[in-house]
Amino acid sequence: MSADPGAERRRGMSRPAGSGGARWRVSWPLVLGAVPVGFTAVFFAWPVVAIVHRGLVDDAGRFDPAAILGLWWTPEVGRLVAFTLGQAAASTALTLALGLPVAWLLARVRLPGKMLVRVVVTVPFVLPTVVVGVAFRMLLGEGHLLGWTGLDGTVWAIILAHAFFNIAIVARTVGGVWARMDPRPEQAARALGAGPVRAFATVTAPRLLPAVASASAVVFLFCATSFGVVLVLGGTRFRTLETEIYLQTVQVFDLRMAAALSILQLLAVTAALAVAALARRGARGTTSAPAASPVARPARGLRRLAAAAALAIVLVVLVIPPASLVVRSLRVDGGWSLHAYRILGTEVAGIRPLDAVATSLRTAFDAALLALALGLLAAVALNRGRGRGKELADGFMMLPLGVSAVTVGFGLLITMGALPGDLRRSQLLVAIAQAMIAMPLVVRTLLPAMQGIDDRLRHAAGVLGAAPPRVWWSVDLPLVARSLAAAVGFAFVVALGEFGATSFLARADQPTLPVLIGKLISRPGADNLAAALASSVLLAVVTGVIVAVIEAVRVADVGEF
Repeated sequence: MSADPGAERRRGMSRPAGSGGARWRVSWPLVLGAVPVGFTAVFFAWPVVAIVHRGLVDDAGRFDPAAILGLWWTPEVGRLVAFTLGQAAASTALTLALGLPVAWLLARVRLPGKMLVRVVVTVPFVLPTVVVGVAFRMLLGEGHLLGWTGLDGTVWAIILAHAFFNIAIVARTVGGVWARMDPRPEQAARALGAGPVRAFATVTAPRLLPAVASASAVVFLFCATSFGVVLVLGGTRFRTLETEIYLQTVQVFDLRMAAALSILQLLAVTAALAVAALARRGARGTTSAPAASPVARPARGLRRLAAAAALAIVLVVLVIPPASLVVRSLRVDGGWSLHAYRILGTEVAGIRPLDAVATSLRTAFDAALLALALGLLAAVALNRGRGRGKELADGFMMLPLGVSAVTVGFGLLITMGALPGDLRRSQLLVAIAQAMIAMPLVVRTLLPAMQGIDDRLRHAAGVLGAAPPRVWWSVDLPLVARSLAAAVGFAFVVALGEFGATSFLARADQPTLPVLIGKLISRPGADNLAAALASSVLLAVVTGVIVAVIEAVRVADVGEF
């Protein structure tokens, strides 16, 4: 044994790849990554596999994969698939049309108060889907601000709500690439005589195309698996695969049909994820070159008009719907009143909304801590890991982000009874499901920040004698602290607004606030509606405040959310 342990550590840290030091870099990522991978396997993969198994066996328990084709091959399922894909495609097209000008505004225009614009653009993406649905009902319904359009009760209300919800994906995904894009090729085209439109069409647009394709695939995925928006705005008239899975489970009690539809949806989700992964590889290739000079410039001349048009989109599409929700919550019998907020402390539909608020905050706090712990381990392991296994583990842990929350909730419902203690009776299962959905966001927020740390800093600390845990504590942690705060904030708001899986798992006497809003909005009665509106405003305010804090602490353009 060496007489100088510090010198021994220094020699170990400086060994070339393939020596004992390399073994540490290979083994510890495996140990750290095993925890989140195991958690994903138990609380995501097992439930999803159980759903697939339930769809492939008949009522007698015999393996009968051909029968699922009979369940799929019906006019009713055909209409469900056609409507699901059609509304998702239309929603994606409208989201791109509205989101690309906003992406340009955030990436290429220097304007005061840009952080506020980023907050306004981001908040809808993390708003509870059921709140978005309620906001559009209050905007488009008869007697409301845009009631004259006649859009309430039509598929256009769903498409508009999806665009409101997903503009942030286009603005942040495409805007992030646009902001880091080297402007010199476009400047060279202009110097050679190309007009601004031709320079954009021939130089900028082709380089943005992979990012646009990636954002389109993600938006299509979210619209195809949308639950709260379709449930609130579509009612019984418009149904997607997602809402039908829910109805078949909780109203018709046909679990095999629900499983068959879940498998069909999984196939569609897998195809969309594959397209997004291919597009993401292309997007990375176009953004590798850093900009040689600042690309954001003040808005002058025609740019000022274009910036004003983009700001108008933000105001009309992203500000008016939640503002109408606030106004509607304060209007009672033609006057202004706080009645809707006063009844939050009374019993409505058998539940005090303030009790649901407490349940939501407590559950979201537990879920955020769990997602942070698992996501941090996963990010450290992915950052230090190497090889094909790293890519497989990364893709595996990202799957909950793409798979329908309703499918996850349904799967947990039919599998967790097999574990000791029957988690289905515990509120902890709600927190676990929410953490499962939030964990990929934590990883995608932390991992780019960790990958941006100069590895020479870690190496220098190791050479000076710091053990690996101390290297991470003294080098990595201070540099990723802001991203860590942003990650826990994202995890909290995602858990706070989660509706799809929670609607399956929350106990009837302990609903979270989104579940209670969904229950209240479907019931007649002025007090039910008033409590739903006030609860929706409360959730939106909490979400907005947290997103503002995230934008204030996060490192600009680091992280994928």
